[in-house]
Amino acid sequence: MVGNGETVTFAAVARAAQVSTWLVYAPGMRERIDAARARQAQREQRHRSDAAATSVTNLRTDIELLRQENGALRRERDKLKNALRRQFGQQIDYAAVADVASRVQELSARNQELITANERLTQDNTDLLSRLTETEDDLAAARASLRKMIRSEN
Repeated sequence: MVGNGETVTFAAVARAAQVSTWLVYAPGMRERIDAARARQAQREQRHRSDAAATSVTNLRTDIELLRQENGALRRERDKLKNALRRQFGQQIDYAAVADVASRVQELSARNQELITANERLTQDNTDLLSRLTETEDDLAAARASLRKMIRSEN
């Protein structure tokens, strides 16, 4: 890139090598790129007048390349987001199905217990009402008998 007169940047090196930008920041690569940038900066100081026109062109090129790279990174990010959402959704669905089945069984068992308790309490209530009726009848008979005794003594 230095020999071709291109501006050496991390993004440009990554594009030229067709690798991810994280690779050019790795130890070993970073130093070489920094050294190339330093050599290029020294040359630019010598040829300041020519560099002004070249620098504008290089900046425009870098801007366009960065825009393309940003677009590619956005597409990759969206693709990864969607894959993550699908995977997370499947995990939630799987966990939810197991939890729901367990909860349905718990609720069914509790419902059966409540039905049995309700039937028992209804039977107890019926028995108690029957005993109450008998007791009321016995009380009415005892009162009637008591009245007769009181009248017969008077």
